[in-house]
Amino acid sequence: MTVAVVLFTSDLRLHDHPPLRAALAAADEVVPLFVRDPAVHAAGFDAPNRNAFLAECLTDLDASLRRRGGRLVVRTGPVVREVRALAAECQASEVHMSAGVTGFAQCREERLRDALAADGVALRVHDGVVTAVGAGTVTPAGSDHYAVFTPYFRRWSQERLRNPCPAPRTVRVPDSVRGEPLPSRDGLSDVSPGLPAGGETRGRERFARWARRDLSGYEDGHDDLAGDVTSRLSPYLHFGALSPVELVQRARTHGGPGADAFVRQLCWRDFHHQVLAARPAASVQDYRTRHDRWRTEDEAAEDIAAWREGRTGYPVVDAAMRQLRYEGWMHNRARLLAAGFLAKTLYVDWRIGARHFLGLLVDGDIVNNQLNWQWVAGTGTDTRPNRVLNPVVQGRRFDPQGGYVRRWVPELRDVANNRIHEPWRLPERERAHLDYPEPLIDLADGLARFRHARGLD
Repeated sequence: MTVAVVLFTSDLRLHDHPPLRAALAAADEVVPLFVRDPAVHAAGFDAPNRNAFLAECLTDLDASLRRRGGRLVVRTGPVVREVRALAAECQASEVHMSAGVTGFAQCREERLRDALAADGVALRVHDGVVTAVGAGTVTPAGSDHYAVFTPYFRRWSQERLRNPCPAPRTVRVPDSVRGEPLPSRDGLSDVSPGLPAGGETRGRERFARWARRDLSGYEDGHDDLAGDVTSRLSPYLHFGALSPVELVQRARTHGGPGADAFVRQLCWRDFHHQVLAARPAASVQDYRTRHDRWRTEDEAAEDIAAWREGRTGYPVVDAAMRQLRYEGWMHNRARLLAAGFLAKTLYVDWRIGARHFLGLLVDGDIVNNQLNWQWVAGTGTDTRPNRVLNPVVQGRRFDPQGGYVRRWVPELRDVANNRIHEPWRLPERERAHLDYPEPLIDLADGLARFRHARGLD
């Protein structure tokens, strides 16, 4: 009997899983393996919300495998040690896994390849599993990656995607292989009360329901904060519970402007992956334009604390930060506004905000979180790095009736629409009863500081 190992990482699904499909074709038996690597914790990549969601993804994956005669094997320890030991234990000739793009993932693959090669075991790394198009597939002449989205999108759109492969009917796992109990969401502390449920089953149900109800109106409604017609699929994409290839294909089959807009958002995700694959240091260093005048944690401690708590005095920013804490998720437009306020209006180092987001976001992804923060901060791929989003103007535009603000900032629920985004303009007798702070900073003063720091005045 021949045996292959499939190392699951950010691809916790059975539908459209090329590494699993290849392993099943190459061997009589397959060991689906997930390693709880202490290095993930040491690097600060895990967080309560993601640990809870991960536990449910693993439980769902195990249940799906058991329905096909298999099971998920969980081990704890350094990933190279555990994979190497398991391959020796079951006499596997191959280990299959999906390609990653972060510096952490690239280092993991290199160490695994070298260690397994010493044992005579081949490592097969499959590209285009966690993204629709492989990170290095689309490149411009004279460079290893695209630095601007629009030309990347044109090339990306011309790529012929592979056909999604169906979930296997049967998975045979060697009886002798043993694993640990699956992790559980129960008992985890500091989990956001509104956190969604994890797993491929829930993800596929959510997409099907959203596609029927909201996909057609996505182009016009995806920035409507109160309407909330976004797909909310980002946690499932982050953990690989859904296939981006399958989502692109199904959206294109649906057709229409809404589907086109949704596919464009999936392309943004691929765009960031190809940037970080080529420039792994961009997870911690300014990608394009270096700025050394950021206010630090010590210099802006009170402002940063108010921002984290949703007490800046700017309602749409505060609503965003409170949604983040309660749901472990935030509307994309709200992310832009909250991040832009910290990085440009308060002029605080973007890395401080990125760390806070990573501590709470269930979809907290080194690739998209860090590069979106850099885009907002003007150090990344934005072709207009000095744009500053005004939270009052943005609030009026994307939450004109104040429904989003009232949902998350109940102190303002009785404020009229024409003052919901500027409560400081209310008569003093009305403001006194709000229990809501005055603005941290006048927007004009924040803009002047930003322009001075950037040498624009």
